[in-house]
Amino acid sequence: MKNEVQLILFDCDGTLTDSHGSIALAMQKAFSDHGYAQPDYQDVLGIIGLSLQAAVEKLATHRLDAPTKQAIGQSYASNYRATETSLVLYPKVIQSLEELAKRGYQMGVVTGKSSGGLVRVLDKFDLHRLFPVWRTADLCHSKPHPAMALECMEEMGALPEHTTVIGDSRFDIQMAKAAQVRALGVSFGVEPASVLRQEGAFDVLDTFADVLNFFPPLA
Repeated sequence: MKNEVQLILFDCDGTLTDSHGSIALAMQKAFSDHGYAQPDYQDVLGIIGLSLQAAVEKLATHRLDAPTKQAIGQSYASNYRATETSLVLYPKVIQSLEELAKRGYQMGVVTGKSSGGLVRVLDKFDLHRLFPVWRTADLCHSKPHPAMALECMEEMGALPEHTTVIGDSRFDIQMAKAAQVRALGVSFGVEPASVLRQEGAFDVLDTFADVLNFFPPLA
C-alpha cells in the first residue's frame, strides 16, 4: 500500500478559490451585454462546474444559435477576467495543500474552467508546484462526465480506490461517482452539505483545513 499513488483531485471555483460570486455576476452581465434578461443569481450558481458553453445553454430562457452562445461565452470570459485581480483563495488552502504534499499525497485539479483560466489561478497563487496534473473543460469532457478524473488517474498511475475528488457542486460528486472514486464535498461553495451528501459525498468539509482530518500521513 505504501508504494501506491494516493491522489486527491480538487475542483477550483468554490473549492480552492472564493470565486462563485464573481462568476455569477459576470454571467449575468454577459447575458445583458447581448440584450437578454439576466439569469437568476442562484440559477447561475447552480451551473458552476459545467463547461462554459453548457452553462450558457442551460441558463438561456430562449433557444440560442451557436454564434450567440459563443458571443455570450466570450463576454462572460471577458467580464470574469476583469475581476481576477481580486480573486482570493479560501483560508488555509496553501498551508493545507503543502501539508498534504508533505504527508505523501499527489494532487491535481479538475475544473470547468478553461485551461487559460486555470493557469492564471495557478500562476497567481504559485500552485503549479502542488498540482502536477490537471484537466479543464476545454481539454476533455466536462463534469459530470468522468473523463477529467479518469485522465488524471491514468496520468498519475492512481487506482480508483486510491483517488478522492473534492468539490463544492453536485457535478463534482456525480463525476466522482461516474469514475468510481470517493467524493468529499465542501459546504462553503455553491451547494449545501445536504445536497452533496444526497449526491453521494461520503462527508462534507466545513473549512478547507478540515481536509487534513481525512488524509493522514502515508506510511
